[in-house]
Amino acid sequence: MTAAVNRENLLKLYPALADLSATDLDALVAPGRQMTLPAGTQIFGEHQPCQGFPLVVEGSIKVLKQAPSGRELLLYRVRPGGSCIITSSCLLGHTDYNARGIAESPLTLLAVPVPMFSRLMRDHTPFRDFVFHLFADRISELMQLVEEVAFARLDQRLAKALLARDTDTLNLTHQELADELGSVREIVSRLLKGFAAQGLVSLGREQVSITDREGLQKMLAV
Repeated sequence: MTAAVNRENLLKLYPALADLSATDLDALVAPGRQMTLPAGTQIFGEHQPCQGFPLVVEGSIKVLKQAPSGRELLLYRVRPGGSCIITSSCLLGHTDYNARGIAESPLTLLAVPVPMFSRLMRDHTPFRDFVFHLFADRISELMQLVEEVAFARLDQRLAKALLARDTDTLNLTHQELADELGSVREIVSRLLKGFAAQGLVSLGREQVSITDREGLQKMLAV
């Protein structure tokens, strides 16, 4: 991917950057700012300092919170056009990360340097509005997550997690789904077998295939 294409893609995904100076845009799409990472790479970890503000161009990052027991809960995903509010919080509050981010798929991102992030937050209204809009959206999502964890049945949360994917063939393990839901593998495996018995999914080795998307959707309305 050339620098020119990067700039074009960047502005398409992040229109808040459209009126940046040519110098700032060139700095953002410079080869040293682009990172291409394989799935499973840890982008940041708990108690680590923040090194920059990520702009996702391709792929997705899952942001997880780990309990002392070792179980994890998926907080949210960062996809192209979005960014990470925990990173924003760390940069604005001058604190270390309190969660970890993992490349969920092959990932291409650009890192806004900390000094540039601070300057844009101070001087560039569209970028500042973009960051605060992210906060509003993510807080709404996290409130919904709290409600689901507290009140929704696990089978409904599992159905929603399956439906949230862009494909009907999910290459992931029962443990990965359990981690996403903050549950344990044995319970998730039992629920998946129940879904399979109802004809909602089919199960393979490290694979779950949705066979009745409408049926899963009906579970959410119960």
